[in-house]
Amino acid sequence: PNRTPTTIWLASCAAIALLVAAPLPASALTDAEAIAVQRTLAPDRSGQVRKGKASYYHHSFAGRKMADGGRMDPESNNAASKTLPLGTIAKVTNLENGRSAIVKIRDRGPYANGRIVDLSPGTARELDMTEKGVVRVVVAPLIVPLPDGSIRLGAGLIEGGQATASAR
Repeated sequence: PNRTPTTIWLASCAAIALLVAAPLPASALTDAEAIAVQRTLAPDRSGQVRKGKASYYHHSFAGRKMADGGRMDPESNNAASKTLPLGTIAKVTNLENGRSAIVKIRDRGPYANGRIVDLSPGTARELDMTEKGVVRVVVAPLIVPLPDGSIRLGAGLIEGGQATASAR
Protein backbone atom coordinates (compact mmCIF):
# COMPACT_ATOMS: atom_id res chain seq x y z
CA PRO A 1 0.00 0.00 0.00
CA ASN A 2 0.99 3.60 -0.65
CA ARG A 3 1.89 5.12 2.76
CA THR A 4 2.84 8.66 1.88
CA PRO A 5 2.10 11.34 4.48
CA THR A 6 -0.85 12.53 2.38
CA THR A 7 -2.51 9.11 2.22
CA ILE A 8 -1.95 8.53 5.93
CA TRP A 9 -3.45 11.96 6.67
CA LEU A 10 -6.47 11.30 4.43
CA ALA A 11 -7.04 7.88 6.04
CA SER A 12 -6.87 9.47 9.49
CA CYS A 13 -9.41 12.15 8.49
CA ALA A 14 -11.76 9.49 7.12
CA ALA A 15 -11.48 7.45 10.35
CA ILE A 16 -12.19 10.53 12.48
CA ALA A 17 -15.19 11.44 10.32
CA LEU A 18 -16.62 7.94 10.77
CA LEU A 19 -16.10 8.07 14.54
CA VAL A 20 -17.76 11.47 14.84
CA ALA A 21 -20.68 10.54 12.59
CA ALA A 22 -21.30 7.06 14.01
CA PRO A 23 -23.84 6.98 16.83
CA LEU A 24 -22.58 5.43 20.05
CA PRO A 25 -24.69 3.18 22.25
CA ALA A 26 -25.91 4.98 25.38
CA SER A 27 -23.70 2.80 27.57
CA ALA A 28 -20.51 3.59 25.58
CA LEU A 29 -19.68 6.74 27.56
CA THR A 30 -20.09 7.76 31.17
CA ASP A 31 -21.96 11.03 31.79
CA ALA A 32 -18.66 12.81 32.50
CA GLU A 33 -17.13 11.48 29.27
CA ALA A 34 -20.20 12.53 27.26
CA ILE A 35 -19.98 16.05 28.72
CA ALA A 36 -16.26 16.18 27.91
CA VAL A 37 -16.91 15.13 24.30
CA GLN A 38 -19.69 17.71 23.97
CA ARG A 39 -17.43 20.48 25.28
CA THR A 40 -14.68 19.44 22.88
CA LEU A 41 -17.02 19.55 19.88
CA ALA A 42 -19.03 22.64 20.80
CA PRO A 43 -17.71 25.62 22.78
CA ASP A 44 -19.71 26.74 25.81
CA ARG A 45 -21.52 29.88 24.66
CA SER A 46 -23.73 30.10 27.78
CA GLY A 47 -21.77 32.98 29.29
CA GLN A 48 -21.94 31.35 32.73
CA VAL A 49 -19.37 32.02 35.43
CA ARG A 50 -16.99 29.17 36.22
CA LYS A 51 -14.53 28.45 39.03
CA GLY A 52 -11.31 26.50 38.71
CA LYS A 53 -7.56 26.84 38.54
CA ALA A 54 -5.53 29.16 36.35
CA SER A 55 -1.96 28.75 35.20
CA TYR A 56 0.11 30.84 32.84
CA TYR A 57 2.09 30.35 29.66
CA HIS A 58 5.78 29.53 29.97
CA HIS A 59 8.02 32.18 28.38
CA SER A 60 8.98 29.65 25.67
CA PHE A 61 5.49 30.11 24.14
CA ALA A 62 6.26 33.75 23.23
CA GLY A 63 5.69 34.25 19.50
CA ARG A 64 4.08 30.86 18.94
CA LYS A 65 0.94 30.64 16.85
CA MET A 66 -2.30 30.51 18.82
CA ALA A 67 -5.59 28.85 17.85
CA ASP A 68 -6.94 32.12 16.39
CA GLY A 69 -3.88 32.44 14.11
CA GLY A 70 -2.22 35.28 16.03
CA ARG A 71 1.09 35.10 17.87
CA MET A 72 1.35 34.77 21.64
CA ASP A 73 2.50 38.06 23.16
CA PRO A 74 3.60 37.52 26.78
CA GLU A 75 2.63 41.08 27.74
CA SER A 76 -0.86 40.97 26.24
CA ASN A 77 -4.18 39.96 27.74
CA ASN A 78 -4.20 36.66 25.76
CA ALA A 79 -5.71 33.63 27.43
CA ALA A 80 -6.53 30.02 26.57
CA SER A 81 -9.66 28.04 27.37
CA LYS A 82 -10.78 24.58 26.31
CA THR A 83 -14.46 25.50 26.57
CA LEU A 84 -14.99 29.22 25.92
CA PRO A 85 -15.26 30.27 22.27
CA LEU A 86 -12.29 32.05 20.72
CA GLY A 87 -12.84 35.79 20.95
CA THR A 88 -14.60 35.66 24.33
CA ILE A 89 -13.80 38.60 26.60
CA ALA A 90 -13.76 37.57 30.27
CA LYS A 91 -12.89 38.88 33.70
CA VAL A 92 -10.53 36.58 35.62
CA THR A 93 -10.36 37.04 39.40
CA ASN A 94 -7.70 35.50 41.62
CA LEU A 95 -9.67 34.10 44.59
CA GLU A 96 -6.64 34.28 46.87
CA ASN A 97 -6.17 38.05 46.68
CA GLY A 98 -9.18 39.48 44.81
CA ARG A 99 -7.14 40.91 41.93
CA SER A 100 -8.82 40.88 38.51
CA ALA A 101 -7.87 41.29 34.87
CA ILE A 102 -9.76 41.35 31.59
CA VAL A 103 -8.61 38.75 29.04
CA LYS A 104 -9.43 37.69 25.50
CA ILE A 105 -9.64 33.97 24.71
CA ARG A 106 -7.36 33.45 21.72
CA ASP A 107 -6.03 29.94 22.26
CA ARG A 108 -6.98 26.43 23.38
CA GLY A 109 -5.83 24.86 26.64
CA PRO A 110 -4.81 24.42 29.39
CA TYR A 111 -4.43 20.68 29.15
CA ALA A 112 -3.54 20.04 32.79
CA ASN A 113 -6.31 18.44 34.85
CA GLY A 114 -8.49 20.87 36.80
CA ARG A 115 -7.27 24.03 35.07
CA ILE A 116 -9.80 26.16 33.26
CA VAL A 117 -7.67 28.99 31.88
CA ASP A 118 -4.07 29.69 30.85
CA LEU A 119 -3.01 33.33 31.07
CA SER A 120 -0.22 35.36 29.53
CA PRO A 121 2.70 36.10 31.88
CA GLY A 122 1.69 39.79 31.88
CA THR A 123 -1.81 38.95 33.07
CA ALA A 124 -0.36 36.52 35.63
CA ARG A 125 1.67 39.40 37.07
CA GLU A 126 -1.49 41.57 37.23
CA LEU A 127 -3.16 38.82 39.26
CA ASP A 128 -0.04 38.36 41.42
CA MET A 129 0.17 34.64 40.71
CA THR A 130 3.63 34.23 39.19
CA GLU A 131 5.24 32.84 42.35
CA LYS A 132 2.60 30.16 42.91
CA GLY A 133 2.13 29.39 39.22
CA VAL A 134 -1.38 27.97 39.71
CA VAL A 135 -4.17 29.70 41.64
CA ARG A 136 -7.92 29.32 42.12
CA VAL A 137 -9.87 31.77 39.96
CA VAL A 138 -13.32 32.77 38.83
CA VAL A 139 -13.74 33.32 35.10
CA ALA A 140 -16.74 35.56 34.34
CA PRO A 141 -17.43 35.90 30.60
CA LEU A 142 -18.34 39.45 29.63
CA ILE A 143 -18.84 39.11 25.87
CA VAL A 144 -19.30 35.74 24.15
CA PRO A 145 -19.20 35.58 20.33
CA LEU A 146 -21.91 33.49 18.67
CA PRO A 147 -21.58 31.52 15.41
CA ASP A 148 -23.80 33.96 13.48
CA GLY A 149 -21.47 36.88 14.27
CA SER A 150 -23.64 38.33 17.03
CA ILE A 151 -22.63 38.37 20.69
CA ARG A 152 -24.12 37.22 23.99
CA LEU A 153 -23.59 39.23 27.13
CA GLY A 154 -21.98 36.99 29.72
CA ALA A 155 -22.83 36.64 33.38
CA GLY A 156 -19.98 39.02 34.26
CA LEU A 157 -21.91 41.88 32.61
CA ILE A 158 -25.48 40.77 33.22
CA GLU A 159 -25.02 40.46 36.96
CA GLY A 160 -23.50 43.94 37.12
CA GLY A 161 -20.10 42.86 38.36
CA GLN A 162 -21.56 40.58 41.03
CA ALA A 163 -20.66 37.42 39.08
CA THR A 164 -17.60 36.75 41.22
CA ALA A 165 -19.63 36.63 44.42
CA SER A 166 -22.28 34.34 42.97
CA ALA A 167 -19.97 31.81 41.29
CA ARG A 168 -20.79 28.22 42.17
